[in-house]
Amino acid sequence: MTPHVPAVHLTSPTLLVTLTGPDRSGVSTRLFACLEPFDVEVVDVEQLVVRGRLVLSVLVSLPGDVEDGSAQVEPAQIEPALREVAAELGMDVELEHGVGDNRPRRVGRSQVTVLGHPLRPAAMTALTSRIKAADGNIDRILRLARYPVTALRLEVSGADPDVLQADLAAAAYEHGVDIAVEERGILRHAQRLVVMDVDSTLIQGEVIEMLAEHAGCADEVAAVTESAMRGEIDFEESLRQRVARLEGVPASALEEVHAALTYTPGARTMIRSLKRLGYRFALVSGGFTQIIERIAADLGIDYVAANELEIVDERLTGRVVGRVVDRAGKAEALRRFAAEARIGIKNTVAVGDGANDLDMLAAAGLGIAFNAKPVVRDQARTSVNSPYLDSIVYLLGITREEVEAADADEDHADGS
Repeated sequence: MTPHVPAVHLTSPTLLVTLTGPDRSGVSTRLFACLEPFDVEVVDVEQLVVRGRLVLSVLVSLPGDVEDGSAQVEPAQIEPALREVAAELGMDVELEHGVGDNRPRRVGRSQVTVLGHPLRPAAMTALTSRIKAADGNIDRILRLARYPVTALRLEVSGADPDVLQADLAAAAYEHGVDIAVEERGILRHAQRLVVMDVDSTLIQGEVIEMLAEHAGCADEVAAVTESAMRGEIDFEESLRQRVARLEGVPASALEEVHAALTYTPGARTMIRSLKRLGYRFALVSGGFTQIIERIAADLGIDYVAANELEIVDERLTGRVVGRVVDRAGKAEALRRFAAEARIGIKNTVAVGDGANDLDMLAAAGLGIAFNAKPVVRDQARTSVNSPYLDSIVYLLGITREEVEAADADEDHADGS
């Protein structure tokens, strides 16, 4: 079979047609029908609709001599028909004659996701100017969501993704928005594993502090927790100190704590939406299996790693059983679960808020500090400071409309 030879050579004559005006049904049909008699070939198409206003650009090659760029069909022959169609549609038309695709071939392809609540023009000015300074070009901008946060995806070429990440993170922090930079490539379409911390990430609050209320030492335990989350003391030592204060607490307190848990807003939506796409989930926590495993069952989580409280005669002994899941243990669990799921490390996503999560965030393909302590936010490549956990789906290129459509389809399938 003879391979198809692209009709557009670097010296092929081309015509760029851009229609702008009110969006209405049939615009693209009328435009392509107008071009059909002229034996042109469609090279590229871009379409955008904002608040009911349409911008449609079509690049076509003109039949002619690819060696000298001469056209057998001149733009002047097509122009009257195009202007007639534009007038009928109540739109403006611009024509630009050129040679070849006319676009520079750029190396470095990144996907930059911006989350703002709100998103101000000053933030976009800062981000786009940094992209330009890094020799990047914004090829396309797409809105992913307008609520509860405004989320935009910028497709950028020409800039090194690592340089972009560093430059844009500083501008984002200055203007109170969140950004994520991922290298664009085929791997971003593959199945992913999302590994999440639990306390103050998936759920609101800290389980050990809720248990401490039953022991009458809540303030004491909370102070140690804060110190550990800031990275001021070793996590394992802090855990053992706090658990020791729980000695004698009835095991029934675990039931009461589980019943009182509150999920972070958007948690169920995020997990439900991504599981529909084949994503796998893991909970990797410095908390306790007696609680974490129940959460996993509630949400359909695939993998769990956590610490186990020792219980004797229906009371907590103040000790943990086995090896403590600490900062290094969380990263090890991420790698282990990725291997079990046969998912490459580059396609893992880690989400956490404390210093205990830093190794896990660094090991993942995309590490996200979610409403994190300053020491974590400063070291993580990506931070999200929105109170909504489902904002993370936008960092993965999924739009709000797609989430809502999937919810509607499921409701319809359930007969509700």
